[in-house]
Amino acid sequence: MAESVTGGERPGEAADAFIESLMDSGLYSIGAYFSDEHPDLVAEVIAQSEAIERAGIRAYAADSGLSEQDCFEALITGLAVRYYNAVAS
Repeated sequence: MAESVTGGERPGEAADAFIESLMDSGLYSIGAYFSDEHPDLVAEVIAQSEAIERAGIRAYAADSGLSEQDCFEALITGLAVRYYNAVAS
């Protein structure tokens, strides 16, 4: 078997190690926590974060009546949930 450029690990082992490293992040933890604590809100927070991404924080805040900080937090939570879903799947 050919040696990989990652120091001799087999490709499957390297991929597993990489995915595990993605789980060791704050963004992953935020997404996991939100998904576990509020499973009924996951789709809503993802949709809201996508809308904020399209409009921009300032414009979304002005249109929705939310503060810019609340919009930023919703954006990050939605990104974290999407990140968690992608890595955990």
